[in-house]
Amino acid sequence: MVNNLEGISFLKCEVLPSFFQNGSKEFHNLRLLDLRKASPNTVENFIQGQDLNNLRWLCLQECMIQKLPNNLFNCCHLQVLHLMKCNCLKFSTSIGKLSALLELNPLWCSKLQELPTSIWQLNALQEFNLSKCSSLEELPTSIGELSALQNLHLNDCSSLQELPTSIGELSALQKLHLNDCFNLQELPSSIGQLSALQNLHLNHCSNLQELPSSIGQLSALQNLNLHNCSSLQELPSSIGQLSALQNLDLSSCSSLQQLPTSIG
Repeated sequence: MVNNLEGISFLKCEVLPSFFQNGSKEFHNLRLLDLRKASPNTVENFIQGQDLNNLRWLCLQECMIQKLPNNLFNCCHLQVLHLMKCNCLKFSTSIGKLSALLELNPLWCSKLQELPTSIWQLNALQEFNLSKCSSLEELPTSIGELSALQNLHLNDCSSLQELPTSIGELSALQKLHLNDCFNLQELPSSIGQLSALQNLHLNHCSNLQELPSSIGQLSALQNLNLHNCSSLQELPSSIGQLSALQNLDLSSCSSLQQLPTSIG
């Protein structure tokens, strides 16, 4: 019986099959929905026409949608939302209604310029991948309220110039990836408050000129990658306080003339 289906794929579907166009609302048990490369009409017509209350996993990769369908925000149990290469997508404040989300992946959404302040309502979110969102200019201050966030990926966010001070409030954060953010000039001193941070990747941040002295407070930090940070001229002496540090990559830091004596 179709009402017992737990997974459906409409991969590359341009037109929704007629069987699914009658709004029958039969898919109460649907937990997995794959709409990769489906047309915007297919996405809108299916999601708007069904009761998706039990949906847990949704993939909209490479769908040329401009916004998420309104009915999606009624999916109160949705845990994983993949939005890779949705190049026309912009978020509305309604994204905050998806409070059960564990993973949100809008990577490579090239026209995404900002995130709504309502992002703070995603208080279960553990993984947030914004890599290659090349138009993203800033993060909202409210991002600091994502108390469960463990991994934040901002690789190749080439328009990002700074991080909000509130980034230091991410008490569960273990991975912060900022590779290829070549317009990033500095890190906020609040980064030293990230007591759970184990991995800090800043490779190819070619305009990064210095690290805050508070970086020495990162007591859990194991990996600090600064490969090809070509404008970095010196390291703070506090870097010697990183007692858990296992790997420090300073290769191709062409402006770095000497290391602090605190490294030993």
